[in-house]
Amino acid sequence: MGQRSPNANNGHKLNATEHYQRTVTRIAQIQSHLNNAPRSQRLNDKTCIITGVGSLPGIGRASALLFAHHGAHHLYLLDFCADNLPELESTIRQLYPDVKVTVIQADAADEAAIAAVCKRAIEEDGRLDVFFANAGIATTKALPDLTAEGFMETMRVNSLSCFLAVKHGSQAMMHVDPSKGKTLCGGSIILTSSVAGLRSGAGTVDYSASKAAVNSIAQTSVYQLQRTDIRVNSICPGLIETNMTKGVFDFARQRGRGNKLGQLNPLGRYGLPQEIAQMALFLASDESSYVNGQNLAVDAGLSASHPVIPGHWA
Repeated sequence: MGQRSPNANNGHKLNATEHYQRTVTRIAQIQSHLNNAPRSQRLNDKTCIITGVGSLPGIGRASALLFAHHGAHHLYLLDFCADNLPELESTIRQLYPDVKVTVIQADAADEAAIAAVCKRAIEEDGRLDVFFANAGIATTKALPDLTAEGFMETMRVNSLSCFLAVKHGSQAMMHVDPSKGKTLCGGSIILTSSVAGLRSGAGTVDYSASKAAVNSIAQTSVYQLQRTDIRVNSICPGLIETNMTKGVFDFARQRGRGNKLGQLNPLGRYGLPQEIAQMALFLASDESSYVNGQNLAVDAGLSASHPVIPGHWA
């Protein structure tokens, strides 16, 4: 039998209803943050590429808006589906007329497309400073139902896209053009991974394997890019409400269990795309200039512990 932890919380503990009400309030605060936050120049003069921006409740779109809010010079925004790209372009132009924005319908795992957008950034802006490889897919098939073709498609979309971002993004970041204000090579490459890539229990076999590969790409590539001042890091989100997780959220809410979403992490709630975008902004900015080769979990503490009964040692 486990012993009670001396660090157990003996203070006031919210009941389920109180905690859910607090969660709803906190979610609303996070969602409205951009409306109230002052603009800054954290990404001043930076030319940025972001993939996977098409989903309205997605991490890519949230990051594009946040990058614009913080002074990015030019945003090249890519998605496999063109449906929502015009709306995103017009929104950024309306809210941030000083930010250049170019939307492109392209497959993030298509080498020709990725090489082309990196080349275009050099031709048009003389520099590339940030590549946020965010595009990806989620899968639901259990091991007996997963085909070899399905496994490889997940690896193609989730892992190959990140490899291409590192390969072609880093090459573009080595380009120096003093007339454009870039006198030294360098830049930040950010890869969207998942807590499923850190350990089992957060995704299917193919999805988890693809995200583990992304984490390895981040760690391995920095030693191929030594002394270039090009940094590569991955972000490992926990349970975030996006189109990719819509099935999970719909299933819980249809059964009246929406208050249970995210209950396994210490904060006891799910996350929002804006919270992942904030980590991407940090990694894109010069504030993270000494952060390199890291797999950064943004998961409310989910991956911080082995399974544990609160108040007891395992």
